[in-house]
Amino acid sequence: MITRREMLWSAGGGVGGIALAHLLSSENLLADQPTGATSDLNGGLHHRAKAKRVIQLFMNGGVSQMDTFDFKPLLNRYHGRTFNPGTNERVEAVTSVPGNVLGNPFPFARHGQCGQWVSSVFPHLARKVDDIAFLMSVASKTNVHGPASYMMNTGFLLPGFPCLGAWLSYGLGRLGDNLPTFVVMPDARGTPYNNLGNFSSGFLPVQHAGTVLNPNRPNPISSLFAPRSAGHITPESEVDTHEVLRELNRGHLESNPGDTRLEARIASYELAARMQSSAPEALDINHETQMTRREYGLENAATQNFGRNCLIARRLIERGVRFVQVWSGAGGPSGNWDNHTSIVGELLPIATSVDRPIAALLQDLKDRGLFEDTLVVFSTEFGRQPFSQGTVGRDHNGGTSVAWLAGAGVKGGTAYGESDDWAWRAVNQMHSYDLHATILHLMGIDHTRLTFRHNGTNRRLTDVHGHVVHEILA
Repeated sequence: MITRREMLWSAGGGVGGIALAHLLSSENLLADQPTGATSDLNGGLHHRAKAKRVIQLFMNGGVSQMDTFDFKPLLNRYHGRTFNPGTNERVEAVTSVPGNVLGNPFPFARHGQCGQWVSSVFPHLARKVDDIAFLMSVASKTNVHGPASYMMNTGFLLPGFPCLGAWLSYGLGRLGDNLPTFVVMPDARGTPYNNLGNFSSGFLPVQHAGTVLNPNRPNPISSLFAPRSAGHITPESEVDTHEVLRELNRGHLESNPGDTRLEARIASYELAARMQSSAPEALDINHETQMTRREYGLENAATQNFGRNCLIARRLIERGVRFVQVWSGAGGPSGNWDNHTSIVGELLPIATSVDRPIAALLQDLKDRGLFEDTLVVFSTEFGRQPFSQGTVGRDHNGGTSVAWLAGAGVKGGTAYGESDDWAWRAVNQMHSYDLHATILHLMGIDHTRLTFRHNGTNRRLTDVHGHVVHEILA
């Protein structure tokens, strides 16, 4: 028998020991910490990680593959003629009647030692092809923006599933304490199709959802600070308020165990308090050199918004953010990559807005030694059709599109897969599952083993599909 005091002391010490062990483990300070994958690059659940963090550049609206990276001479040769793929199948468009073959309005040229074809809409990015691995045959299961965006972000066509950033947050955890693990920066013009659904944690604990920042707005983080009109709120009163809230929240949490929404809310409040000092510094680019600001295009109206987001993405990963998603293009009929009306009139401006900033980001990462453990991903929800919509526009095409990877663990100057002679259908088709499996592999994760039990099923990002594209890995 033990006394009541001894029992309470043992219980208290046990809880304290658990908390201390968790803290030491998160900092890799446990004496019996396993060596190898789990400690390498502060990541790698299943094998040695090549990448420590990810910057994903998402082109919202559907990038036209045959006008950017997928050169098809046949389109110019048959320009204006009836489109006949020679497969004896009915040719259909998504939102229009199929037009005639539409040639490339922009000249293509080979670039780099690898000889990758790139059109004139990406003059700066074309100089970086030897650092890039292109995926030339990424297909989608749908031609509709919303479901296609969900698929490219979550691996599923329907809402309610965790996105890539949430899975990485869940699987690998944080790199730092004062900034979120997963940050999203939408286009300055607004959120993409599906709004916040693309950044959702789905059925994972809510704390793994993306934290939205808007660096191009006067107030980049909503409600981070009290309004100026609230003069009664002082630093001292905020400390006292946080302490009272902490006690109330913890008491409520003990009465409602297993409620991840409450845990996430408590964690978000605590993180917000830390971000009051860390976030303003991370978002302040005034101390960046004039040359850096110029390289990212901050002095040009066409590139300054996306350029600022790319520059801040670099600053965030330097400060411990694991996954940053930067969006180009808002939802809606214009101001994005959804070029229904005119490839020349709509594609060129949006491509110009990202070309210089992306090239600057790649070079900046290399110059700072971050390229060796940072993965950069360029993706879109689907491609465009080889025939015209109206006169000079292109309709949606889930048959094939182009994505690319650069940085940690990637074999630059390579390309995998191909589309047919029209850039209409993928010859050796791959999907978001394969892209996600490859990204997870570089982060030290076996995509078949990163699972979460939900409604009686072991769910995963790649569903029951996916293969790592080893051909583009260094």
